[in-house]
Formats: sequence, C-alpha cells, structure tokens
Amino acid sequence: MKSPFRRLTLRLRLGLSAAVAVALAVSAVATASWLVTRQQLTAQLDSNLQSVQAQPGYVQDLLSLCGMQLPDVSQRNQTPTPYVVQVITADGTVCVAPGNKKVAVDETDLAVARGVLESALHNATSEDGRRMRVSTTRPDMPPRLSGEFAVSIAQPLTAVDNPLNSLALFLLGFAGVGVVGAATAGIGISRAGLRPVEHLTDAAEHIAHTQDLTVRIPADGDDEIARLSKSFNDMTEALATSRERQQQLIADAGHELRTPLTSLRANIQLLIRSHTSGRKLPGNAMNDLLHSVESQVGELASLIADLQELSRPDTKPDETSLHVVALHEVAGRAMERVRLRGSDLEFISDLEEWYVLSEPSALERAVVNLLDNAVKFSPPGGTVSLRLGDGRLVVRDQGPGIPADELPHVFDRFWRSPTARSLPGSGLGLAIVAKTVQQAGGTVTLRPAATQGTEAVIRIPGTRNPPPTVESRDTRSEATA
Repeated sequence: MKSPFRRLTLRLRLGLSAAVAVALAVSAVATASWLVTRQQLTAQLDSNLQSVQAQPGYVQDLLSLCGMQLPDVSQRNQTPTPYVVQVITADGTVCVAPGNKKVAVDETDLAVARGVLESALHNATSEDGRRMRVSTTRPDMPPRLSGEFAVSIAQPLTAVDNPLNSLALFLLGFAGVGVVGAATAGIGISRAGLRPVEHLTDAAEHIAHTQDLTVRIPADGDDEIARLSKSFNDMTEALATSRERQQQLIADAGHELRTPLTSLRANIQLLIRSHTSGRKLPGNAMNDLLHSVESQVGELASLIADLQELSRPDTKPDETSLHVVALHEVAGRAMERVRLRGSDLEFISDLEEWYVLSEPSALERAVVNLLDNAVKFSPPGGTVSLRLGDGRLVVRDQGPGIPADELPHVFDRFWRSPTARSLPGSGLGLAIVAKTVQQAGGTVTLRPAATQGTEAVIRIPGTRNPPPTVESRDTRSEATA
C-alpha cells in the first residue's frame, strides 16, 4: 500500500522535502542558539550574584532577627533591591529582612553554614513561588560576628527566563517564516525544473493516444533533462523508422507474394477444372503445369524463409551460437551447391585458409546468396569466380554490372533493379547477406569489376590459424590479422 506522501505529485513532494529540510536546519540552529544564550545568561547571572557582598551591618541585623545578641556594628547599608539576602545558621534557621520572602534552603546551603563547603550555587523557590538563583557563601565578617552561619544572595530567574522566552518566540517565528518560504520556493523551483518533464509526459500521453511518432520535444542545453529529451526524441524517431520499415516490409512482402500466389492459384484452378470436367490435359501440358506448381511452391517457401531470416532482431547473436568457422570450407561448400544450378557456366575458386567467429549456417547461406546472384546475372558460358585471400572473400561474375546510381540500394530489402525484375528472386538475398556479415563484425560491398561484371567483397575479421578455443566474442579482436 502506497504511503500518503507517495500519492502526492512530484512537485509537491519536492516542495515538502525542501520545507522539511529547512525546518530541520532552522530548528537545529534555533535550538543551539537558545541553549547557548541560556548558558551565557545563566553564567552572567551567577557572576553577578557571586560579586555581590552583603554589608556586615546588614548581616548583623539579619542575625539579630534569628535571636542572636550581637554588638552594634556601623555601616549598616541595605543590599540592592534586585537581590534577596537571607542568613542561614548551622541548625537550619533562616532569617530574612522584613518584606522579603524566604528562599528554600538546600543541603549545600547548610553545608556552607557549617563550614563543610566554601560556597554553593543552585536554583530554589521562594515562599511566593518565584524561581530564584541562589549563591550561598560564608562572608568575611569581623571576629565578633564570626560563627556557624552563611549568607544567601538570591535573584529571580526572570532575568534569564524573560530574554529566553522572547528569544524563543523570535526563533519560532523566524523558523515558521523560513519553512513557509522554503516550501514556496521549493514548489516554484520544482515547477520550473519539472516543466520539461511535463512536456515529456504530455508528449508520451499524446503518442499513446494518437500513435503519432512525429512529436518532438525541444532539447536545449546539456543537463539531465535535456539529455532525457534528446533520448526521448531519438526513441520516437527509432520507433517511427521501425514502424515505417515494418509497413514497408509488409507492403513489399504482399507485393512479392501476390505474383507466385496468383500464378499458383491459376494453375490449381486449371487442375481442378480438368479433374471436375473429366478432360485430361495433354501429357506435356500436365508435366509443365506440375513443374510450374512445384516451382511456385518452392519460390513461396524460399520467400517465407527469407522473411523469417529478416524478421530476426538486428542485434548481435548470442555468444553461445558463435563458433570458429573455417570460411574457406564454408565458401567451398557454397560453391558446390551453386555449381549444380549453373551447369553452363565455368566456376573458378581460389580459397586460402581463414577462420572467423560467426554462425556457420547463416554465413554459408550468405555466400550462397552472393553466388546465386552471380549465376543469375552471368551470361551462358560466362565465368563465376570465388577467391579468398587476406581475409577478403570476393565473388565475381561477368554480367552486365550494376549502374552506379543503383549501388546504394542493392542491400535494401525487396529492392530489385529495373533490369532484373523479370528474373526470379524476391530482392531479399543481399539484405540477408548484409545482415549476416554485420552480425559477424564484417562488411560487404558491391562494386564494378575491373573488366566486366560485378564484384561482391566480404571482409570479416579472423585469422589464418584456427584458435584452440573461443570463450567470447572479444577473441576476434585478438585474432584479427
């Protein structure tokens, strides 16, 4: 179950987080300031109390109030009014001037009166309930006034409490203003900072509802939000390209399938009419018809296989599917397979040892596709050559060649030269070659031959000697010639 905080918008969460952070910081500073101020005020009050000395005459008067008969002492001055002065005898008797309230006596006060302690400093409460700060000492008295008693000088703690209360109110108000200001600023800053995210959200929602992949977000700067916007734009562009390629693939596949399906349907209908009418076709016509059906079914099967191959993701294959492949052996097998299809052509091969890391079946099919194209475009009696040396596999034919303006399109899916549309094929062979070679880390190019025809050149990193083991795809870089 989500917490209430998680249910808030990101803007509010950022504002509240800023407010909480400021509240904690201000509270810590305010508390520290209040504690330091209290310590300083208390220390100042203690210093004042300890510096005040009661006059001997005044002390004699207080002792007289306790029933002690003492000789007359001159200079009986009154202690300043902010203070309360009382005498404490060793037996606990407390004497205070008329009009003053007694202050509660602590054990430390009695210890000072009995001569156990030199002085005492503590808080106490007067008879009227006031909180007092008390300093108790044994005063320096004339010898005739000496005895077991102590003098306590007390002052109300309002001298400390009142400034502290005022300071606390001020700090509380300051903290409140700071928290409110931080929350407001946090919400404002988050609103400005999250505006690009809102645009991104709006764009994503628009794409989700309309399937419009042409939407782009302004991406200015190099900060994280700009990088996110650029990544989003790249993603939508890639999705748009992928969708266009998918639609083009479906359209091209439908176009390529229509011709063999139409011809196959016409032949099957002819066979059905012949069977239902009981009129048999002449022997040669029946054989030609069956051969045509077989050829059309094979063409469909080949086209479907090509589509399945191209439907695989354009990513590198798993390392478990990669093997050390003897490219010269793969090329030799491909040559033997294609040789049967061009009995009226001359085949020349010159293959040096070369080992690569690839998928064996896919690589052999790519070489077969190149040789098939060479056979298809070579004139009767022409020569198809296959050479492998220094990591370059070259397939050369003696056909009419490819115009320069068509070379950039030869590896596009379903692309076929206008001069070759009458020949069998789906236009997927070279696209499969390009995909297989790229997945093996190599390159493939088509170029005009030196004299006549076209050359297809495959370059795949490898080595002349087979590696003993292959643990990862990185071995290719170590074995590159």
